[in-house]
Formats: sequence, structure tokens, C-alpha cells
Amino acid sequence: MTFKPSQEFMAELLGTMVLILFGCGVVAMVVLFQSTNPAIPGQIVNGGYTNITLGWGFAVLMGIFISGTISGAHLNPAVTIALALTGRFPWAKAPHYIAGQFIGAFLGAAIVFAVYHAKWLGFDPGLANTTGIFSTFPAVPGFWPGFIDQVVGTALLMALILAIGDKLNNPAGAAWGGLAVAFVVMAIGISFGGMHGYAINPARDLGPRLFALVAGFRNTGFENGVWLVPVIGPIVGAIVGALIYDTFIGRPLLRAGEAAQGVQGADPAYNVEHQR
Repeated sequence: MTFKPSQEFMAELLGTMVLILFGCGVVAMVVLFQSTNPAIPGQIVNGGYTNITLGWGFAVLMGIFISGTISGAHLNPAVTIALALTGRFPWAKAPHYIAGQFIGAFLGAAIVFAVYHAKWLGFDPGLANTTGIFSTFPAVPGFWPGFIDQVVGTALLMALILAIGDKLNNPAGAAWGGLAVAFVVMAIGISFGGMHGYAINPARDLGPRLFALVAGFRNTGFENGVWLVPVIGPIVGAIVGALIYDTFIGRPLLRAGEAAQGVQGADPAYNVEHQR
């Protein structure tokens, strides 16, 4: 099936908007409703960080469901760039995909704020302490700790997306690929979420952060350069992950598959064997 650029743009916009609605929505639930009376040990009702990792995983799954058929559900500029760099996606389409992702993320954040507005102003009337509902912040000051975290997390994400979608690696991947990618995001959050909030997606982080700035939030991360880490780190990480997968898994599988199917020249051993 072939779709128009405008249709692909809208699919990425809606898919990323849904991603942010559920993702930032679950963080808003945990943060804004953390106080209960009487207090409940362990945030049993809100779920705390456990709910956040589950919520973001389901957010990815719902974004894939709504946009996957038309655009392939990139929902992430780092994924789009890595796919284009490795020849899986035309560079000509990258601008409208990335534009849709950033606009969708911005709109998703705006809707979350609108839904929770009354509670939000009661919890943080000065909008000084809750930008973290929208975007990520470092656990350790400085550029490099968060940057390394984002590179590793996004490399894992990209390599596993390719592994799940590779028909030579997972022949039945199309049937359960969306769920598998959601589990990957959950796993990254569970294993690496503490260092920089596992943004692993420039649009997911910068789009809502821009909304926070426009909406009048303070301490947005623009004043001290924090915003750069979840933009640059995921792009580098996605490229690294794609190159590692192609070099050590994808190409060997392709070479073996071509040889098994009797493609001349794919494997010198094939020619030698068939010349006897």
C-alpha cells in the first residue's frame, strides 16, 4: 500500500500524540495524586514507578496500533534517522515524519495538561516543580552520565526493533511485533530508567518540554542545557544500535538466507559446491 506524505504525517502525529497522552498521563497520575489521606504505604493506589514503566510500554503499543499500517509507527525521530541512515527508509520522507512526531508530542502534552489542569494548579500552583511530568531530568548533574545512559538505552531500543522486525530473525514478528516493542520499552524503563528518565526519543522529550515552556512552567531544562541530552543521546544511540545489529546479526542472517536459497555469489561455498 502507498500513502500520501500528508497521510504519513498525520499517522505519525496521531501515533506520537497517543504515545504522549498515555505516557505523560501515567506520570501525571503518579505525581499529582501521590498524596492520599490517610497515607497508603508504597503508593499502592498510584503504583509509583511500576505504573510509569507499564504505562509507557502500553503507550508505545497504542501508538503503534493507531499509526502502524500507514506510517510504520516510527513515533521517534531517532528511529526515523537510524532507519534512513541504514537504507531502510527514504531520507525524503524523514522531514514530514519528524515534523509529525514533534507536533504530535506537543499536542499530546497540551491535552494532558488540559485534562489535569485543575488538579495541577492545586498541586503546583506556580508550575515550578512539575515539568518532570512532561520531560526527563538527570539523576546526576552533568552532560555525560545522562548522555551515556541515553545512548545505551536507545541503542537497545533500535537494535531490538530491528531484531523483532527482521523476518530472517523472527519470521512471525509481524504478528506480535508491536507488543514486543512495548515490552522492550518497559524493560528499558525497568532496567535503565533512573539515570535520565529513559526518554530514548527526542520528540517524546522535547515536544512536551516545549509545551511546558510555552505554558509558563519554570525549571524546564532549557535554562541549563538539560534538554540537549535526551535529544542528542537517542539519535547517537539509535544509529549505534542499528549499525551493531546490521553488522553482527542482520547481515550474517541475510548472507545465510541468500546462500540457503541458492543465490549465486551470496556465499562462495555455494558456487564451489555446485560446480562439482
